[in-house]
Amino acid sequence: MQVEQVNWVDIPAGSLHRGTPVDEVGAVARRCADTGVPVAWYMKEVPRAEIHVPAFRIARTPVTVGQWVLFAAATGRPVPQAPTDHPVIGVLWEAATAYCRWLGERLGLGVRLPTEDEWERAARGDDSREFPWDEEYRTGLANLVDLGVGTTMPVGSFPKGAGPFGVLDMAGNADEWTSTLYAPYPGAPAEMPSTEDWAFDRHITRGGSFRHDRDLARCARRHDSYEPDLEAIGVGFHLAAPAA
Repeated sequence: MQVEQVNWVDIPAGSLHRGTPVDEVGAVARRCADTGVPVAWYMKEVPRAEIHVPAFRIARTPVTVGQWVLFAAATGRPVPQAPTDHPVIGVLWEAATAYCRWLGERLGLGVRLPTEDEWERAARGDDSREFPWDEEYRTGLANLVDLGVGTTMPVGSFPKGAGPFGVLDMAGNADEWTSTLYAPYPGAPAEMPSTEDWAFDRHITRGGSFRHDRDLARCARRHDSYEPDLEAIGVGFHLAAPAA
C-alpha cells in the first residue's frame, strides 16, 4: 500500500516564550471579553517562561481525510464522510498516536504527535506573538466561528495565516492533539488545579477548530478535550518527527 509522503517543515532549535505573563492575563481577557471566556481559563497559560526547544519537524498541514483513509483501510477503522483534502476530525488521542506509529513504520521515521512546547514553538516562533501570523486577530486568516463556515475547509486554505516557519492551520479548522498531558506550568498560581479530571481526555489540544472563538486561536491558549463528541468539536492533529 502506497503511503503519501509528508510535507515536513524543519523547526530549528531555539527559544520559546511560552505562555502568558500573569500581569497580562487581564488585558487578554478584556480583548476577548465578547467570547465569554472566564479569566481563570487564561491563568492556565501562566507564567511566561523562556525555554529551549530542540529542533524537530512538523507537517505543514494537519492530517487529511485522504491520508487517514489509507490507515483506516489497513486497520479496519471507519472512513470519514468528508472531502479528502479536509483535516480528519473526530479522532481519539489513542487513534491519532496509532496513526503516527503506522505511518512511521512505513516511512522508517519516528512519527509522533508534537509536544505542547513543540506545537507552540511552531505556531509562535522566536517571539511572543499573540496569533501565528502576528499580534492582531483578523477574520479571514483562519477557519474559526466568526468566518461562519460551520465545518472544516481544505487544509492550507489560509496561507496568509501561516506561522513564522510556514506551518499552516495552526489556528482554526481543526483543534489539535499534542502528546502532553495537562498540568500547570512550573511556577503557576497555587489555585490552579493539578489535573482536570472532568475532561474527556486530559491531553492538551491547541489551535481551536471551526466551531471555536478567536481566544483558542491564540498561540498560548491551552486546554483539554472536554466533550466526548470529538467530531462535533473538530479535533484532529499535526504530525511531528525528529529533526532531519
